[in-house]
This record gives sequence, C-alpha cells and structure tokens, in this order.
Amino acid sequence: MVSRTNIITAISLLHNPELNDIILPHKTVKRKPYKRRRRNKKWITANHRIKFPKVRVLNETGGSLGIMSTKKALTQAREQQKDLVLITDKAKPPVTKIIEISKFKYQQQQRRAKNRKSARTQDTKEVRLTMFMGESDFAARLRRVKRFLKKGDKVRLTLHFKGRQITKKDFGYELFGKVIAATKDLAKVEIEPKIMGRKLLAQLTPATD
Repeated sequence: MVSRTNIITAISLLHNPELNDIILPHKTVKRKPYKRRRRNKKWITANHRIKFPKVRVLNETGGSLGIMSTKKALTQAREQQKDLVLITDKAKPPVTKIIEISKFKYQQQQRRAKNRKSARTQDTKEVRLTMFMGESDFAARLRRVKRFLKKGDKVRLTLHFKGRQITKKDFGYELFGKVIAATKDLAKVEIEPKIMGRKLLAQLTPATD
C-alpha cells in the first residue's frame, strides 16, 4: 500500500523540476520460497524389480509355497497371470506373494483404513435422562445411546435430581438399569451408577469383540 507521505512527495516532484533527482522510497516485499510437499508414497516392488536371488513365496491367501529362486517364483506368477509382489525385505529370505498388483493395492488401502479407524480418538458422549420420563422419550434417548456405542464412542449417562426428587434415588437407578440391560450386547459398564451431589452418573464403553 502506498503511504500518504509517498503520494505527497510524488506530487511535489511534478511541480518542482529541481526535485527530479529525489528517489522515492519503496518497500520490497519478500516472498516466501515455495516448498513442494513431499508425498509419503509407498512404492510397490514387484516382478523384475525384485533383485534378491531367493525369496519365500506365499500364495494369494497367504499359504506358503516354500523358498525358491526369484526366477522360478516369477515363472509361477506368470503362469497364473498374476504378479510377484515383495511383502517385506527384512526377512531372510525376503517374503513375496503371488497376487495381482491391483488387488494387493486394494488390500493395502483397506488395511490402512482399518488402522486409521482403530486409531481414531474415542469420544465420550453424554446422554441426559430425567425422572419419570415418558416411554417415547426414554426410547429416543436409548436409540441415541446405541447410536453412539455403535460408532465406537463412550456414553456417559447423567440424571439430575431436582428438589425432592433426591429422595427417590431408586427410580434413577432403575432407569439406568433399563439402559444398561438394553445395551448389554453393545457395551460394558465402565463406571457403575453412582451419586455425585445431586446427580446420578454412569458410563458405558463399547464392547470389544
């Protein structure tokens, strides 16, 4: 942006020829050097790119075909109209698999997606219940609890006792018991129902297979 001082100086130069030798100050804008992002792309080593003299060979389902020369393994792969893919070069001898590259890539993508899903941060969702709630309201809250559990989230059940409701704690425990019984196939009780102040609390966590 041109400052007000620079504008005034420029006007002065136009009306005063003697000031023509004055050089207007200017600000140099330095641009940040462009950095190309590096993609963490994992290359698949297969067929003629496998340079090891001998390899352990697996079939498409993971069954062992034994140790053989890479040349022989390539021949077997070609006879089945498939590829010889390097699984790991850390073993001795390196492990390969006879499988189509496209199918191997798909399996790798599925495995990475599964790993990302299992590594997802587990959230804790709160579902509030109320004393003497109607059947339709209870059913709606129960559906919400089940939905959260199926997504892999923990569920914290809370019930706030208002006024003299604190004297009817058994109703609260009974309500929590109904939720726990209805979700026994989806969850296990991480925190048993307990009173904290004027609240009844419990926590469910998704059941592991």
